[in-house]
Amino acid sequence: MKHLLISLSALLLFTACSSKKYYEPEDVSSNIELNKESMSSSIKSMNKIGATLEDNRIITKNGISEFELPEGFDFINLTDDGKIIATNYIDKLLIGNQEKKVKDVVVAATIKNGKLAVVYSNNTIELIDMNNDKTLFKEYLPISLANDTRIANPYFMGNLILFPTLNGKVIIVSALNNESVKNIAVDPDNEFNNIISLNVIESSQTLIVATPNKIVSISPKEVLSKEYDLRDIIVNKENVYIATIDGQLIKLTANLEEVAKKKYKYAKIHALAFTDSLYAVESQGFLINVSSDFKQDAVYDFSFDNEERMIAIGNRIYYNSKYITLP
Repeated sequence: MKHLLISLSALLLFTACSSKKYYEPEDVSSNIELNKESMSSSIKSMNKIGATLEDNRIITKNGISEFELPEGFDFINLTDDGKIIATNYIDKLLIGNQEKKVKDVVVAATIKNGKLAVVYSNNTIELIDMNNDKTLFKEYLPISLANDTRIANPYFMGNLILFPTLNGKVIIVSALNNESVKNIAVDPDNEFNNIISLNVIESSQTLIVATPNKIVSISPKEVLSKEYDLRDIIVNKENVYIATIDGQLIKLTANLEEVAKKKYKYAKIHALAFTDSLYAVESQGFLINVSSDFKQDAVYDFSFDNEERMIAIGNRIYYNSKYITLP
């Protein structure tokens, strides 16, 4: 009887494993040159725009830094003049070479025109005058217990400051009178609903906001939204590109109209990047490249450990302790 139970258990386990479906492209091309280079160490932490390595160097749009952050600090943003903003996730914020004491754990921060906009881990938002350390605006929001690690930073847009919260909202504050002027509920109902991406399409003055479950387009004319189970999202010029959990790559306009899409059966996309075309990293060791008009695509071999952290910035994809530069 004991042997029978063991055999049945082994059979069930084998059946469960064999029922898993994986992306298997019909044709894999080798017609691509990927310049693979090594980093000094692997990725320790990251958000949408940058990462911190185990040796405390950082990755940003400027590449890999020569300098190291102080021990215990992680990158969260850059200032307009290139200073690093980092947090120790306890009681300090690093701005360039200066440490600033804070009242709680900072998870997102942006500085512009002498004003510091921060989001704390307890979902409180605050606007601080850097000249005299005076609080200009502060609001306590409901605590969010479950968050996607890709926490978006506040955004200064003309005379407005946009605070992406951890509970699926964007609080808009006037920089003229330091008062809240609008509260946009992007995705208040889902469990994982912090804002993971916040971008502005300048040509149409359209704000594109995303949570893991929804995209919202906010323009001077209207507010539009669409539900997607997102793996990643990037904005390039006038278009929005997304990867979904069910293996779709979709091109959207600023008002969220679907221009084109392709589905890759059982594909699990880790990251998106855009040069003059769209690149998607797939978990089974493939790099999918789709032309900007979505009329052509190609799949290339791209070996990596899908358990390790990965981030795409500009034309580079950083993973493990290596990175590639896309053509």
